[in-house]
Amino acid sequence: MESDPGDVTVLLRQVRGGVEGAEDRLANLVYRELRRVAAAKLRSERQAHTLTPTALANEAWVRFGPEIPKQDLENRRHFFGIAVTAMRRVLIEHARARHATKRGGAVESLDLDAVDIAAPSDEHLLAVDDALTRLAAIMSRPARVVELRFFGGFTHSEIADILDVERRTVDRDWAFAKVWLFHDLERTQNRPTRRQ
Repeated sequence: MESDPGDVTVLLRQVRGGVEGAEDRLANLVYRELRRVAAAKLRSERQAHTLTPTALANEAWVRFGPEIPKQDLENRRHFFGIAVTAMRRVLIEHARARHATKRGGAVESLDLDAVDIAAPSDEHLLAVDDALTRLAAIMSRPARVVELRFFGGFTHSEIADILDVERRTVDRDWAFAKVWLFHDLERTQNRPTRRQ
């Protein structure tokens, strides 16, 4: 991650404190990195994606930028954690909108590496998002690891920095979450559908 952690932390405090111009300085400092994260994520999406890295970064900023003064963001790690959550929401809303325009379209089965797939379909993306929400309800940190890796494109070392944990903790959380997601997706994908 490129921006200086100290500068981001100072600017976050200034934004919370209402210092004039602090939000603009923060945006200028972190925007390039937000766009890099967005570009990394979109590279792993399907080729005909309607979002560009700039559009994804902008939409995420529009959603969480105005909330910065209201949130108790402690530091750069916390800031980028919130940014990835905003990007996840944008991607899921776009996938839901595209999926709603399709007819039928049953989700094909997902394999053990479903969260590693190179170009997830809208159905895969929505299924992973739903499973991740269920995981977060029972174990928040492994769910956060998946969110940061799958939706943010962060490496395990970067995730360890963002979550302020050891790299091996991230590795364990990732291994656990993959198995949990596999079983959850298998269970939900094999559920009989009700006739209407």
